[in-house]
Amino acid sequence: MRRSTRLLAIALPVALATVPVALAGADSAAGDRDSGAVPVAHDPLVDPEAATSIAAAASTKAAASVAAEALAKATRPPPAAIVAVAPGRTVVLRVRPGGPVALRVGDTTEFGSRQRLGVVRRAGRWLGVTTPELPNGTLGWLERRSPAVEVRRTNWSIVADVSRRTVVLRRAGKPVRRLSVAVGRPGSPTPTGRFAVTDKLSGGDYGSYYGCCILALSATQPNTPPGWTGGDRMAIHGTSDPGSIGAAASAGCLRAADGDLEYLMGRAPLGTPVVIRR
Repeated sequence: MRRSTRLLAIALPVALATVPVALAGADSAAGDRDSGAVPVAHDPLVDPEAATSIAAAASTKAAASVAAEALAKATRPPPAAIVAVAPGRTVVLRVRPGGPVALRVGDTTEFGSRQRLGVVRRAGRWLGVTTPELPNGTLGWLERRSPAVEVRRTNWSIVADVSRRTVVLRRAGKPVRRLSVAVGRPGSPTPTGRFAVTDKLSGGDYGSYYGCCILALSATQPNTPPGWTGGDRMAIHGTSDPGSIGAAASAGCLRAADGDLEYLMGRAPLGTPVVIRR
């Protein structure tokens, strides 16, 4: 089941242990604070705590404004979930809730970062997560209460719009940074779907064409250019060709200016949900 672990632009070097700690392996301080270590509850349409506030406030006309505020809170999208694999543990991912084993993942990624899996779907006690070891759009399912994992919340998310050639970093659903990016060229379009940030890497360790830094994603590129000898792993990364930003010029990855990448690196924790849409 194991897929290529090479980044899309070029094959990875043999030694991966040289990735700087400041960029790889560890989540940013801001990301750690925001993702927390809070167990994730079920995903109701209305948050129970907020619903209670609504009922109490609605009991008197004088509390109408409080009720309106509580309703807004209740209908706000819940924080996204990140699954952290415990040190030294291995997690079984199944093809469906309670189904056959699809694969097993360890506590670190192939690049040496801590394993953080982004949750895409939920079904009772089961969480559907995205991983680059499964094809785009295919989820691995794990039990939320497994002793091998800790489920955390994060308010951070990344939304890429291929048509507009933008990437937006959001916190609690609100945009905090908009990036102009290069996208996949004709024949090698940027794949769409729901993914997650898997690694934060130093671009210099893999080639000048990556710019300052790389946010590796759980997505892979099924449509590499003809004769392509590099890898198939998707990423948001810098570039040595800033003139390509805003154009359909890459083999599928999203390229941005170094300043924008540094901003993302400092905020989005590993496991941050990433939506790429057409």
